[in-house]
Amino acid sequence: MVLGLLASQGPLHGHEIKRIARVTDVSDWGGVGIGAIHRELRQTNESGLIRTVAVEQVGRRPVRTVYEITGAGRQELATLRRAAICELRFGPDSLAVALLFGRAQEPAEVTEQLADRRRQLVATIAEIDAERAQLLGDGRLESLDSALFRRQVMLLEAEIRWLDEHAAHLTPSR
Repeated sequence: MVLGLLASQGPLHGHEIKRIARVTDVSDWGGVGIGAIHRELRQTNESGLIRTVAVEQVGRRPVRTVYEITGAGRQELATLRRAAICELRFGPDSLAVALLFGRAQEPAEVTEQLADRRRQLVATIAEIDAERAQLLGDGRLESLDSALFRRQVMLLEAEIRWLDEHAAHLTPSR
């Protein structure tokens, strides 16, 4: 995220990067730890992927270090982007763990929990669609941004279809 922002937006200070992270909620959907951004900036600066271009202080505010991406940083960004796009990675799946190893649950309880999950998925889709429509209406989304919102909706819709298709097999039998 840090390298990508510096490459696309030019020099930024850590507080600007944190603000962008908060506004976009990247910690929720992208796994970026907002609290670790300043540490990441220091480490990335030490490794030569970014460099300090200015140190500023406005009034009594804390000193802010402005960074820019280096040539080595652009190469690393290209490597990281390629890995993120081309390499399939599958993370922890708490639903699968709960269903596979939680077979001692009462069937009615599991059925209700799965129905609750489905309701949450439907509600989340509505929230994402509403946010996308609002941002489109405000002219704040480019086509790629809009496509990424749609991708998330499609992933959630696929889980709903999976739940609907396999509902009978997901509930433990007694």
